[in-house]
Amino acid sequence: MVDAERGPYTLSVPIVSLPSGVVPRRRLGARSDVSSRRRAWSRDDVTTEPFLLVAVGAAVVFIAVLLIEGARRPGYNPTYHTGSELELGERGWIQRANFLLMASGALAFAVGVDQTLGSTAGAVLLAIFGCGLIVAGLFVPDAVRGYPPGAPTEASAKPTWRHQVHHVVGGPIAFFALLGACLTLAGQLQGAWRWYTVLTALAGLVLTVGTALAYQRDAAHTGLIQRGLLLVYWTWIVLLGIHLAVSPP
Repeated sequence: MVDAERGPYTLSVPIVSLPSGVVPRRRLGARSDVSSRRRAWSRDDVTTEPFLLVAVGAAVVFIAVLLIEGARRPGYNPTYHTGSELELGERGWIQRANFLLMASGALAFAVGVDQTLGSTAGAVLLAIFGCGLIVAGLFVPDAVRGYPPGAPTEASAKPTWRHQVHHVVGGPIAFFALLGACLTLAGQLQGAWRWYTVLTALAGLVLTVGTALAYQRDAAHTGLIQRGLLLVYWTWIVLLGIHLAVSPP
């Protein structure tokens, strides 16, 4: 169509108005991609909760098994003997399985913490804590300190390599990694949770050193100190896991 004023190639485009009540179909493109990404992120948030609840359940089961087995075993003194010595004897498989269950809970806790707090360093330290528990569950200590009944009351001059791996690798790796995780995650938490996590780390450090010294001296209250250590750290895992599952930041 030729327009004398605007030139021979100008086309006039009519404006079409849609009837009222008719909504144009949304064009595919960037906005739909953003919406799908938001839906995917929501699904990730939902899957975080089971990881945290697995950690909470594993910690509760670990303490329950520790206390129940310690009270039921003939010749076992919970005040004197450590939790690792429950791996010995005919029922030792229960505590070994308990260590491995708690290890899986620690690894699940690492995933949950990474997704809720976004702390890669904290998650890695929790995963190392879980690996230390795996070592403790797979490598059984020697039968000493009078348990099982009939075992020598004094440590052997030549401990087995399994005993050394358990006490030199498994325990220190687990508890010092958990200490580091507490200190790292404290910076990601707010208010009372930050202070509670810092106090947990300080109490854990004191009780870790106290347990090691008591074990070396063969003190009568070695098991009691270690149970205090476990209760301090495991309670923190339970309470923080519930907090992050119910009220994620």
